[in-house]
Amino acid sequence: MPTINVQLFEGRTPEQKRAFVKAITEATVETLGATPESVDIILHEIKREHWATAGKLWSEE
Repeated sequence: MPTINVQLFEGRTPEQKRAFVKAITEATVETLGATPESVDIILHEIKREHWATAGKLWSEE
């Protein structure tokens, strides 16, 4: 049973998230031979102020 954790900035619409998890599930089924019912996807939405790259907060971009 694959469990996939995804970290992304908050702000995506429910429709975008729905399409994303559908595509990830399909890719997992195709590449790993898993059943769709066994694929769990956990979306961790992160505020830009809590994420930094190269020493700079994304909220300051």
